[in-house]
Amino acid sequence: MAAGDPSPPLAAAPPNLRIHPRPCSAVGAVTLLEGDNLPWLRRWPDACFDLIYIDPPFNTGRVQQRMQLRTEQDEAGDRVGFQGKRYRTTVLGVRGYADRFEDYLGFLVPRLEEAHRLLTPEGSLFVHLDYREVHYVKVALDGIFGRENFLNEIIWAYDYGARTRRRWAPKHDSILWYARDPERYCFDYDAIDRIPYLAPSLVGPEKAARGKTPTDTWWHTIVSPGGREKTGYPTQKPLGILERIVRVHSRPGDRVLDFFAGSGSFGEAAARLGRRATLIDSNPEALAVMRRRLARYLAPGSLTAATSQPGPAPGRSARA
Repeated sequence: MAAGDPSPPLAAAPPNLRIHPRPCSAVGAVTLLEGDNLPWLRRWPDACFDLIYIDPPFNTGRVQQRMQLRTEQDEAGDRVGFQGKRYRTTVLGVRGYADRFEDYLGFLVPRLEEAHRLLTPEGSLFVHLDYREVHYVKVALDGIFGRENFLNEIIWAYDYGARTRRRWAPKHDSILWYARDPERYCFDYDAIDRIPYLAPSLVGPEKAARGKTPTDTWWHTIVSPGGREKTGYPTQKPLGILERIVRVHSRPGDRVLDFFAGSGSFGEAAARLGRRATLIDSNPEALAVMRRRLARYLAPGSLTAATSQPGPAPGRSARA
């Protein structure tokens, strides 16, 4: 593997897949791969990624979509905003994907097994889920990694959106952290961002000014519907959450992977922090969002899909 490469050796693209590469000299680069992630994962040699984060479909049983709107001030508009002013909305489009699986674990487990194989000896896997499937995936990951390799369930708590009157409103996601080796992994304590004390008067001015490190419960707002970070892609995750994971659990120049890349938030967080990210997604809408969002890290042009069955990737044998 040549020094400075943004991703492991890829050989030829598997059939019906495309690669959107950046020149291999840059650190903080992003390689964007198009197509089903499993054929890509099976091509790479063992131990070639230092950090893997995935935000797979949550199996909500519905179509995840987000409508893109443009609002303009209009006395006859259909919405009322700040200070009672009226606004007219224009629908620009809808982005979405089907989030429904009859056999969710049958879909996800082969990909988790590949993630385990692809991690370096000091590597970590983060799997971002919600209450619907996290318990089943946790048991599956215990079987793949070993229970002793489970290090944390991080709770991302947020307070936004509607509240049900029938139960406690679910306002958190779970992020499962597994290490390839529980005695040997990257956890850069000094890189942890600090948060304010809830009662600063109880800890003194010096500690209050320094702040405290977060626990395994991370309070962070969702991506603001009207903020600059918003891409319009449904289920987009905030950069603040992903930058914390990248900063603490990898080092500058490390190779990192997200094979359910969606809007590309993990790739942007990684590139901004000087890591070399590989992103995979099969959704054309996600790929369009990422090409725009990550343009500063991606080279123009693409490699057209291969038309014949390629041989095994370097460093590993062919699979049945």
